[in-house]
Amino acid sequence: MFALIKKHRFVIFSLVFVLTLVAAAEFFLGRTFLGPDGQFGWWSNDIYSITNSQRVADVYSLSHIIHGILFFAFLWLVACRLTTRCLPVKYRFLIAMLIEAGWEILENSAVIINRYREATIALGYTGDSVLNSLADVGMAALGFLIAFLSVRFSKIWLSIALIIIFELGTLWWVRDNLTLNVLMLVHPLESVRTWQSEGY
Repeated sequence: MFALIKKHRFVIFSLVFVLTLVAAAEFFLGRTFLGPDGQFGWWSNDIYSITNSQRVADVYSLSHIIHGILFFAFLWLVACRLTTRCLPVKYRFLIAMLIEAGWEILENSAVIINRYREATIALGYTGDSVLNSLADVGMAALGFLIAFLSVRFSKIWLSIALIIIFELGTLWWVRDNLTLNVLMLVHPLESVRTWQSEGY
């Protein structure tokens, strides 16, 4: 166990550093650890509930796993295909987690919270609890690990299959997914919003 920790201490310390950074930034922004109701929970199933984005995990946790997979792919392309020397994966992991941390902090700023409420189906969205944000970073780390192992064992199809399954699964489940989330934030379509609202 100690040998494993020693071997991967940079990755472990990187994750702990990023989690600490996110927690500190969100407390500074006025976020609370457990959310408005002050209750701990492992799972929130209803995306329209006040518990969504407050518990450890919810439907959107799958999107954060996809984040990690996509960050791995992007950084592999940039750091190993467009340069003469491939940046070690541990540094790419740190960069990926910092990108995810940046998004979590931005997502919980007044600008993005208001954007969600104005342009998407998240009418009552008040931001994530610190607990949920930390778990989202952990999900991204899991996605990065999945992508890394997929490449290492020549099973790239596994990462691609997971993205497709998660995107189609959540589209069917809650009429939302990472693709629609980005679309509705950047260029809202009333037809999409109406269709999503019909599932409420």
